[in-house]
Amino acid sequence: MTTPDPTPAPSPAAPESVWRMFDRIAPRYDLLNRVLSGRRDVAWRRRMADDLRGRSALRLLDLATGTGDQILHLLDAGADLASAVGIDMSEEMLARGREKVRQRGLAARVDLRAGDATQVSFPDASFDAVTISFGIRNVGDVPLALREMRRVLRPGGRALILEFSLPTRTLVRAGYVFYLRHLLPGIGGVVSGDSSAYRYLNRTIEAFPSGEAFCALMREAGFVQVAAQPLTLGVATIYRGDAPSSA
Repeated sequence: MTTPDPTPAPSPAAPESVWRMFDRIAPRYDLLNRVLSGRRDVAWRRRMADDLRGRSALRLLDLATGTGDQILHLLDAGADLASAVGIDMSEEMLARGREKVRQRGLAARVDLRAGDATQVSFPDASFDAVTISFGIRNVGDVPLALREMRRVLRPGGRALILEFSLPTRTLVRAGYVFYLRHLLPGIGGVVSGDSSAYRYLNRTIEAFPSGEAFCALMREAGFVQVAAQPLTLGVATIYRGDAPSSA
């Protein structure tokens, strides 16, 4: 498990400005994810299926679903999903996701719709699993989003959160921070035409709590058996937490 990051979370941007930013970069979003991560994002997303092994016919909710990548990669990795709902604030991202779902013949199982991770419009205990990938640091109220994830999970259900993090090894961390500050905004700006979006990305990655600091937020939201799994030298982390089982 990574050690706590002492840097406090940034003051969140206005939710409307965040989802409008994602509307702007939607046409190149999937491509940039592959380029900027060296395609590691695909492996990270598929790795999340390992934490759902042995759970069958799952009802899944994917928050900040974007173009639906997380749902599709879970299916590719063999997760047993009976149905999946993805919600996001960006209509442009959702439009591209719906086309991907349609092309793969999954429209009967996968529903992508507009929605807010801090105001999930589903009753308590509606889902067996809830995921969010590279989105938790973009929500306006992280503790509230975590409480919403906990609320809509059935007893014993599992939450999986994939997010960028800062490596704990000094040299690796220094190289990664250099990449975030000096290379990522330039590459992202050239490919997407919106360098400001990728300056926002590096600022939020550096400031967002990771490791034990984020695990503590999950426990405060009511999750049990919370754990963090660093990936690729710690540049990303999968956080896992379960909803308490019924007494």
